[in-house]
Amino acid sequence: MHVREFIERNYPEYYSIERYPAERTAPFCKVDAPWGIFSNFGRTPLVIDGVAFDCSEKVFQVMKFADQVSRREIYLAKGQTMKMKAKHFEKAGTVRADWGEIIVDAMKFCIAEKYRQSAEFRQALEESRGLFIVEDQTSFHKQNPDTWGAKLSGDGTLYVGPNLMGRLLMELRDSGGQLRWSLPRDATLFQESLRV
Repeated sequence: MHVREFIERNYPEYYSIERYPAERTAPFCKVDAPWGIFSNFGRTPLVIDGVAFDCSEKVFQVMKFADQVSRREIYLAKGQTMKMKAKHFEKAGTVRADWGEIIVDAMKFCIAEKYRQSAEFRQALEESRGLFIVEDQTSFHKQNPDTWGAKLSGDGTLYVGPNLMGRLLMELRDSGGQLRWSLPRDATLFQESLRV
């Protein structure tokens, strides 16, 4: 199943096509660009269950798997290689059986930890008040954005797309970091599989 199908089935309240006026957005795409800290690849180190992660994307990708081999290889990979490793293990069928049922809760956990542990991230969220946060996928080769982001319309006046990542970040900001999630206990236990 694709992310969109997981969301439509298990989190229908988070699947819709949204429209945001471009001049009122805080768009993020590249880590080194304005608002780049909102990216899951943003340089905000985290420590979860005593294990150090270099970014929230790595936490999210590791959570996708329950077996030690997949988790460890993804954890040790750098940058975008980490996502390629995760895709390899997805094709191999080692994704946790309940992933589609916990995917949004897993992302909420990751960004809430980022909020708790990174003053710079909290500050950027505060500075974005009054703006719509959008994961800008305009430069992506696909015609349409994926579930996590949105693309600029042809005339450049609107961002259009599901923008799940942006919506979760706005929810995090507007709740003062108080997101609710429900995860199986083993989803965030990393010491056994990731001890280096």
